[in-house]
Amino acid sequence: MSYEKYESSYGLENHGIRNIGRAYWNLHTPALYEEIIRRGEGSIAHLGPIVVRTGQYTGRAAKDKFIVEEPLSKDMIWWGDSNQPFKQARFENLFHKILAYLQGKDLFVQNCYAGADPDYRMPIRIITETAWHNLFARNMFIQANVDELKSHVPVFNVLHVPNFKALPEVDGTNSEAFVVLNLEKKMVIIGGTSYAGEIKKSIFTILNYILPQRKVLSMHCSANIGANGDTALFFGLSGTGKTTLSADHDRMLIGDDEHGWSENGVFNFEGGCYAKVIRLSPDKEPEIYQTTRKFGTILENVGFDNISGRLELNDDRLTENTRAAYPLSHIPNVYKGSIAGHPRNIIMLTCDAFGVMPPISRLSTEMALFHFISGYTAKVGGTEKGMGNEPKATFSACFGAPFMALHPAAYAELLSEKVQKHEVNCWLVNTGWTGGPYGEGKRIDIDHTRAMIKAAISGSLDEMEMKSDPVFRVSVPAGCPGVPSEILCPRNMWPDKSRYDGMADKLAALFNENIRKFDVKNSPILDSLLVGNM
Repeated sequence: MSYEKYESSYGLENHGIRNIGRAYWNLHTPALYEEIIRRGEGSIAHLGPIVVRTGQYTGRAAKDKFIVEEPLSKDMIWWGDSNQPFKQARFENLFHKILAYLQGKDLFVQNCYAGADPDYRMPIRIITETAWHNLFARNMFIQANVDELKSHVPVFNVLHVPNFKALPEVDGTNSEAFVVLNLEKKMVIIGGTSYAGEIKKSIFTILNYILPQRKVLSMHCSANIGANGDTALFFGLSGTGKTTLSADHDRMLIGDDEHGWSENGVFNFEGGCYAKVIRLSPDKEPEIYQTTRKFGTILENVGFDNISGRLELNDDRLTENTRAAYPLSHIPNVYKGSIAGHPRNIIMLTCDAFGVMPPISRLSTEMALFHFISGYTAKVGGTEKGMGNEPKATFSACFGAPFMALHPAAYAELLSEKVQKHEVNCWLVNTGWTGGPYGEGKRIDIDHTRAMIKAAISGSLDEMEMKSDPVFRVSVPAGCPGVPSEILCPRNMWPDKSRYDGMADKLAALFNENIRKFDVKNSPILDSLLVGNM
């Protein structure tokens, strides 16, 4: 079958790519399945998903991400551990080595878009060495119409070559894996890693650079919408319940991970979802569970029986970070068009293993910014051999520091403007422990968490009496429908009140230590955002 009619008039030679074997342009899903199987890149599991393996790289290569230091952007980039500088000359050398490597090899090309709102959508091109990564791009981004393919001219391009490995001592990388963004040349080169998440997060990083300059807040959050058109946003790091809690039978999903907030409202950046599926429950997450049984879904490092073709979602032998990449159309209650109005509520999720934060609290605009900048959750040391049960605070600015190209204050200022202009209710929801820290207390019941979020979004808490938490400077409701009132104040749940006070002060000190890293005295938006008695 010939697919040349889907080839763009803006050819690969515009990227310097020449003398390759064959270019497969914009193959649809069944055709990509054929290529994946023919090339031995994956297997078809029971009911039709593709199962693939990513080798030693089963997650993001955080230390291997770089941004080329060039005059146009160097004074705007938030340089640090997440955005490491890379010399222009090193980029050119590495890029030309990749071009030489591709001589005679087949490539797969998807022309698509990032951003559902036509006013802000960005034409992109994903060029991959493998068919399954091209299917990933087709699932995750917004597909161009057939009529658009011929004239499609990308603004940004991703060149993905997982089988090309860098030589750190020659190429200036930290390992054989690399993700290098060149904002001047509008090109991302990825090599040495098969983890597909690097493709989507590279485009997200680019949007996080471009859109705030157009007064659009780019956000690492999920979003859903109710029957009355009320939009809600859910921020939260891994393990806090962002995907689970935004998937609601009574509300439609806008998107599960990346959104923009413009003068028009909220819009999804993507056309698909990339969900963690380790120990996925058909009862608690039925919509996501069903996607693992559908044709077109890609399952990364998921347990798989080669004889029966059956999946083993509880199998973590390869990694805890097992993933499913599927188009939004696989979700039955998805919001068509992926564009909604301005949010009425923002839910910031944390899993507090110290057991001291309220299960739900209302945030002033200032404290919403504090928690947005903090991006707090807590991990438990006892999950690793030889470590105690002491909780470990984790902070990730804007709930996604590795993908934020600009200083966090740039996003915080936009959030502040939009929250105040649209009178958005902001809430902090703790899905972690109560009655004591991890190992002593107990996890907050998910049914209670769902009831609290429902009450916040429906407006049931608007008229409820609020009590100020003396340490964390948040407002705690005195009651909530469907939730025992005694659990709303965490101090009441601790047998030893003095231990609670000590643990709360300890966490407050960690919050303040983290926020001071952002030079609060020189940023009006960060000034005075401290908690406790500091």
